[in-house]
Amino acid sequence: MTRTRLVVVAAAAAATALLVTGLAGAKTSAVKGTITFDGIWTSSSGQVQFQDVINAFEKANPGVKVNYKPVGNNLPTVLATAVAGGHPPDMADIAQPGTIAQFAKEGKLKPITYASSVISQNFAPAWKQLGTFDGKLYALVFKAANKSLIWYNVPAFKTAGVKPPTTFSQLLKDAQTIKASGTPAYSIGGSDGWTLTDMFENIYLRTFGPAKYDLLSQHKIKWTDPSVTTALKTMAKIVGDTSNIAGGTSGALQYGFNDSVTNAFSSPPKAAMVFEADFVGGVITSSTKAKAGTGFNTFTWPSITPGPDASAVEIAGDLFVTFRDNPAIEAFVKYLATPQAAEIWAKQGGFGTGNKNVPASIYPDPITRASEAPILTAKSVVFDMSDNQPPAFGATTGQGEWGLFQTFLKNPKDVTGVQKQLEAAAAAAYKK
Repeated sequence: MTRTRLVVVAAAAAATALLVTGLAGAKTSAVKGTITFDGIWTSSSGQVQFQDVINAFEKANPGVKVNYKPVGNNLPTVLATAVAGGHPPDMADIAQPGTIAQFAKEGKLKPITYASSVISQNFAPAWKQLGTFDGKLYALVFKAANKSLIWYNVPAFKTAGVKPPTTFSQLLKDAQTIKASGTPAYSIGGSDGWTLTDMFENIYLRTFGPAKYDLLSQHKIKWTDPSVTTALKTMAKIVGDTSNIAGGTSGALQYGFNDSVTNAFSSPPKAAMVFEADFVGGVITSSTKAKAGTGFNTFTWPSITPGPDASAVEIAGDLFVTFRDNPAIEAFVKYLATPQAAEIWAKQGGFGTGNKNVPASIYPDPITRASEAPILTAKSVVFDMSDNQPPAFGATTGQGEWGLFQTFLKNPKDVTGVQKQLEAAAAAAYKK
């Protein structure tokens, strides 16, 4: 993501109830100060839920005011400009480990070692490691998303007489059956380039496994490698099936992520399924009339190459970092690592966490519980590939991977051409 990491507004009454619950047992603190916080979440994609978390913290710490600024998907660019100009926010939500690594290397971030104990109490070592760069703890993985999911329109599948596939070949076969029943199979939000990178990443992971996936993530394998060729040709079987995409190629290039979801779950639907993360559920429930179980459901990305890696899970995460250090910031970071902070959002849906002290029962419905469980139970877990890379290549609107996968969507037959462009862009970004 990415971008990634979108959820939609829940009901105000529910949020109020959650706030009260989240505050249970909270102790008032004498800490004082003001915190500026830049984040990806906007009014339609999680800002309300995160504000509920902030409100709970402020009630327990009345001397602290957290000023959240919704930036949206351009956050990496906006943040880079602010840091370069010497005026970064106190804290930020960064979904790209590659960006964090870059800031840490430049000495722009403050370590959060003061939160090491509370993070260790609530998270498995692997999650703490995700926030560690050059041997120092710089980030808290506050929110995680299962990106190895496909969401489907239950009535559309029933009309076509198909069930959720477990293999990629069956997915392709079912897509043709769905199309023959009168509804395009795929809904793609191609105007957000990160949706396309997520599709590629799941295909690459399912084909070549976590070890090779990590090598490509680190640019230790070139984008001109034969493995990339294979994955792109596999992806072309979906994006090249133009008549089986809602709106065709031109529509896919114009639709954003939210559009891709509403297209698949409107009545009547414009497509039967969406390839995206667990946060799709929040968009469905807030923007359509589809109901969990009868209107929508989800299944795991189908296997491509059989074996132990067939069920590997790709995740994305919102990592919280600090550019300054003071008692107010330290208190907020420690609070965010508690199960109480996570539960405030988790109860509203569209939220995954590695916090082991958050019970699965906290999630609002069986589908949410099912989509979040693989994060903790998968034998192999990898972080979103594009998020791991330098932001100039992996996380900037209209350029690098995001832009070039849009180019691939326009012409999926030119596999060799897009590989050369991807490698050139990656090489340039890694030199900086």
